[in-house]
Amino acid sequence: MGESVKFERDGAVVLLTLNEPETRNAISPEIVEAIVAHCDEINRDMSVSCVILTGAGESFSSGGNVKDMRDRQGLFGGAPAEVRRRYQHGIQRIPLAMYNLEVPAIAAVNGHAVGAGCDLSLMCDIRIASETAEFAESFMRVGLVSGDGGGWFLPRVVGLSRAYEMTFTCDFIKADQALAWGLVSRVVPKAELLPEAWKLARRIAAHPPHSLRLNKKLVRESGQMALASHLEMASGMQALAQHTEDQQEAVAAFLEKRKPVFKGR
Repeated sequence: MGESVKFERDGAVVLLTLNEPETRNAISPEIVEAIVAHCDEINRDMSVSCVILTGAGESFSSGGNVKDMRDRQGLFGGAPAEVRRRYQHGIQRIPLAMYNLEVPAIAAVNGHAVGAGCDLSLMCDIRIASETAEFAESFMRVGLVSGDGGGWFLPRVVGLSRAYEMTFTCDFIKADQALAWGLVSRVVPKAELLPEAWKLARRIAAHPPHSLRLNKKLVRESGQMALASHLEMASGMQALAQHTEDQQEAVAAFLEKRKPVFKGR
């Protein structure tokens, strides 16, 4: 798998670092393969309860490779039918993998998140930004549309009007504006970005693993459901949660005023 995406782990938390700083972490085929593989691995591993995603160097991700656009290679080469297939079997695997990631994902946005890089941050459940972070849905600057799911994720994060504004203007949104718009949930000094992300991830990962994954799926799917369907899903998930050992341990620890010990069972 290589080091295009570094995998580090501390307890129940995994840190994924986009690790191609020479391209400002442009989304390469190697990054695609690594993200998809790590998501699959994490879904199978009940001992992982939270993921942090960040970028090496000064940028989170610069998105698509502009030199490839100029040279008509990679995603940008070949006949229209070939380009379509290349997207479906390439970069579009990332939004599907991130959407289906069972554990909460935190984007620790350390610098520019541009185009597909902005979209990648949107695929995470929570975004924390450094003071130097900037976001841009900038596809029209190079005459493109968002081919990686940004048109689906962006309005669900910032609302339709602001999604249109970001898309139509391609303006860079600084960290303070991103906070005001709800694009991020907090802004911190650059030196504190990863410590804050780790702190939040550990708070999340302190909960029962099965319940945590069920809660993420319930909230995620409910945006596309009628209330009756949501309630049906919730009742089924509640029945599952109530028959886990960890739920019984959570209740016992609460009543006994002690720290729970969860086993993922």
